[in-house]
Amino acid sequence: MEKSTNKKGEKQKMKTEKNILIAFLLNLLFSIIEFIGGAITNSVAIMSDSIHDMGDAMSIGVSYFLEKKSKQKPDNKYTYGYIRYSVLGSLITTFILLIGSTFVIYNAIQRIINPIEINYNGMIMFAIFGVIINFIATYFTREGDSLNQKSVNLHMLEDVLGWIVVLVGAIIMRFTNINIIDSILSIAVAIFILINALKNLKHIVDLFLEKVPNNIDIEEIREHLLKIKGVKDVHHIHVRSIDGYVNHATMHILVDENYKEIKHNVKEELKEHGIEHTTIEFEEKDEKCESEKCEMKKSENLNHHHHH
Repeated sequence: MEKSTNKKGEKQKMKTEKNILIAFLLNLLFSIIEFIGGAITNSVAIMSDSIHDMGDAMSIGVSYFLEKKSKQKPDNKYTYGYIRYSVLGSLITTFILLIGSTFVIYNAIQRIINPIEINYNGMIMFAIFGVIINFIATYFTREGDSLNQKSVNLHMLEDVLGWIVVLVGAIIMRFTNINIIDSILSIAVAIFILINALKNLKHIVDLFLEKVPNNIDIEEIREHLLKIKGVKDVHHIHVRSIDGYVNHATMHILVDENYKEIKHNVKEELKEHGIEHTTIEFEEKDEKCESEKCEMKKSENLNHHHHH
């Protein structure tokens, strides 16, 4: 039984990878056609959308290759596993999007200053084509559990929306002849990309700086652990995340009795806080903890409780 479920997982993974590859190729091809189309119809909105799509294609490509790499099991060189490669992929894409959107905003502003003729009909044709292609890509990437897969699907949905916006804009311009709408649309798309890329960047930097994950409150964890019977003190709590999803904790726990049961209770408590991996160092009263800070904390806490 075990085997077959595993096979299914493998199959699902292959499928996820295949879907990501299909989405990548569709998007890449499309963003190239689109850039040319933007140039032909003189529409910056289409050109800015092509940058967006190119960014998406890149991110999908990167997540395809790095996703494969990040699935590798931990070994002696990468003891935490390869999962950060997928974060690195995110970082690369984020930079591409930041540069792309800045470029788009700059061009759109140039356009507002010196407007030029736009071929609306061509633009409408392109936008319809865009909605269709991206809808197909969204359909392909809709299943799969990996985070990369989810973010790829989100990208695709954004693309569909982006194109609907371009289509609506083109239709309005076709009937009103207000060229500036094109530039305003492209600035809106670019700002949207920029804000998302910056949010992403912050998340990535937090991971690399080993910041405590957002959903973790160290003080609260400490309080909860101190309530466990037999636990005298908890210090040196470190919580880090490798990929933004799985949390890892290490800590020192001062106990005054057999700690097998305490250990079990501590691990259970930490699971409630969303921490699956824990490394715990147990100490008894008379032990010297390596760091001074530790010693200080310990004596303080013991004073608090009761000092014989």
